[in-house]
Amino acid sequence: MKKMIITGSTGMIGHYLVREALSRQYEVWCIIRRGCLRASDLPVSGNLNIVEADLCEYHSLTLDGQFDCFVHLAWDKTFGMSRDDVDIQLKNIEYTLDAVRLAKRLGCSVFVGAGSQAEYGVLDIPLKGSTPVSPESGYGIAKYTAGKLAGLLCQQMHMRFNWIRITSTYGLGDAAYTLVSYVIDELLAGRSPELTHCVQQWDYLHGKDAAKAFIAVVEHGVNGKTYPLGSGDSRKLSSYVNEIAQIVNPSIILGYGKKIYYPHQPMFLVPDITELTTDTGWKPEIVFRDGINEIVGAKR
Repeated sequence: MKKMIITGSTGMIGHYLVREALSRQYEVWCIIRRGCLRASDLPVSGNLNIVEADLCEYHSLTLDGQFDCFVHLAWDKTFGMSRDDVDIQLKNIEYTLDAVRLAKRLGCSVFVGAGSQAEYGVLDIPLKGSTPVSPESGYGIAKYTAGKLAGLLCQQMHMRFNWIRITSTYGLGDAAYTLVSYVIDELLAGRSPELTHCVQQWDYLHGKDAAKAFIAVVEHGVNGKTYPLGSGDSRKLSSYVNEIAQIVNPSIILGYGKKIYYPHQPMFLVPDITELTTDTGWKPEIVFRDGINEIVGAKR
């Protein structure tokens, strides 16, 4: 049985990844923050092991046994003004390199890290792994730097390396501040969600499909490649919001134009997943309507 280490396993994608890995007969070790309130949401399994350690402890962490692969999802401060906090984001780069060194100490031959669409900056072309980047936020700059340095360190340590740039995901357990969660919660409460004009061209991927993509890259990724991650089916953001409203409460008028766009807002977020699909055989399976029905059913 192969042994997988996952950091950030209490996040939305992490939850799906743990379950997917267990279903594929991996022995899973989750490194979670000390005192994490979401630890109880992880599944109960004889093949699941939980280790409490903060990001700042990775450099000295030790575990018994030999492991096969390491998936690094953990990141400190991903929302709001903290995204541009230089000192916090600089620490995240250091923590990513600590994770690479931890993977090496534990005998892993594969390291897969979670990047972000923020690495690209504001572009108006389909996003490929080879697309030139120009990150504008501190978060995007740190993600890009962490990925490049982690790749270099993996090369020096003779581990296969891949970096997955996540665009937009949704699913059960998603944070309340994300657009999908916010719109669903407001509509369920009978309120009109306050929105931007939502004219961005967007791409949403269900968290379970994202988890399957991470495992596909762990098992079949080409060394050194960066893969943008999405569904491959983009449309205007307002189309997604309208579909949510039709499912939850079509009688409520949506508050388009009541909010301004946040700084560094990309208006075209369309990943090209051709290379990811070709290299790994992965393809998204869950259509947006089905994913939203699942969330709404769980909340009602």
